[in-house]
Amino acid sequence: MTVTTETPDSTTAAGAPTALTGAARFVADFELFLRELPASEPATLTALRRMAIERFATLGFPTLRQEAWRQTNVSAISQGAFGRAQPGSAEPAADLSLLDPLVGPSGDTAARLVFVNGLLSKKLSSLAGLPEGVIVASLAEALRMPDAADIAAKIEPWLGQLARFDDQPFVALNTAFLSDGALVWVPQGVVVEQPIHVHYVSAPVDGELPLAVFPRNLFVAGEASQVTVVEAYSGEGCYFNCAVTELVAGPGSVVDHYKIQRESLEASHIATFQVQADRSCTPSSHSISIGGGLVRNDVIAVLDGEGINCTLNGLYLGEGKQVIDTHMRVEHAKPHCSSHELYKGVLDGEARAVFSGLIHVHPGAQKTDAKQSNRNLLLSPRAVANSNPQLEIFADDVRCTHGSTVGQLDDDAIFYLRSRGIGEEAARSLLTYAFASDVVERIKVDAVRKDLEELLFSRLPQGEVVRQAV
Repeated sequence: MTVTTETPDSTTAAGAPTALTGAARFVADFELFLRELPASEPATLTALRRMAIERFATLGFPTLRQEAWRQTNVSAISQGAFGRAQPGSAEPAADLSLLDPLVGPSGDTAARLVFVNGLLSKKLSSLAGLPEGVIVASLAEALRMPDAADIAAKIEPWLGQLARFDDQPFVALNTAFLSDGALVWVPQGVVVEQPIHVHYVSAPVDGELPLAVFPRNLFVAGEASQVTVVEAYSGEGCYFNCAVTELVAGPGSVVDHYKIQRESLEASHIATFQVQADRSCTPSSHSISIGGGLVRNDVIAVLDGEGINCTLNGLYLGEGKQVIDTHMRVEHAKPHCSSHELYKGVLDGEARAVFSGLIHVHPGAQKTDAKQSNRNLLLSPRAVANSNPQLEIFADDVRCTHGSTVGQLDDDAIFYLRSRGIGEEAARSLLTYAFASDVVERIKVDAVRKDLEELLFSRLPQGEVVRQAV
């Protein structure tokens, strides 16, 4: 799908008059970006933007000399040339091939927000089926609603306050250029029975530079509420997607979050997911990374109340020369909390994965129960997985475990299947499916789970044999 625009000159669809390259060029473009913002923007948000761009100017893009980035080269971003999508761009054409099937019109949803090149598409979005009091809107539009002052008061304590940019240059960049994204606000005691879908699709604009897109999501679940949010990314061509999602789980709330990333193999996807959990809540998140040439996911969860049960699972499938980097930090700040993390990776070709996970138990966080596991399956001798799970424990009455594995398919298991009449290729595919489906089967949204199962069948050699076997 190609998005076309009608522009009076060559600068309006691309953002800056010249291509954006390097940190200095983004900093120089910031003042132009500020002039494009509506005058009604809250002063606190403008001040936050200025703080963020100043911090980004100081930090610059990360390099291989920095420990957190020593295995992930972001030169494709720092040396690339990008423009910005502009308000007023034409709606996408009727071809919806880039929309993920699970977010399509046939899905059973409470609401659907679709953003094209970072900007809300009203044509593809739907807000029917929401319980009274629930707010689902684009951030940009929410701040222009008749009750914008009330909405601003709701989001001000959270927006930009959870995902900190002190030492995170990409969070700083996203905060500075925040233009649109999804706002989901669920009041106290409200149960949203059907999932809310948020989909970001990126497509080239005719005759323009590759785009830099800065999605910003804020999901807030009030006390004793319940909500499911599906956050999906897809696209074609070359672009840079710099996303930040902040999730607030209020006391006693139940929040199920799913992130499905199917970006173009020419795209770079750098994302931060920040969870703030209050007492007795049950937040869970499942992250599925399939596309993207360069992918980095930073996942931070702060368990800031007693009795929290947090689940963070993930699956990444890499092929070709994909690089998929996951950095996770789980902060047990209060006692009597549990956290469980299971991340699995399947790598083929020359794909490379990095997993760095840290469980940090604060002083006084007694009775912590934390488990973290990272398992990687290499289908090619050229594929590489680097795994580094870690524990930092400052309490003496805890139960914490962590572990990682990197290996190939078990020859004995393959032999066993072949001895029962299954061909070698089908046997290998069956074992690979069993490895990956361990995460997929934990997904509670039927449409998401079934869609991912179909994707596994389609990617595996002899996938139809696997389908019949399971």
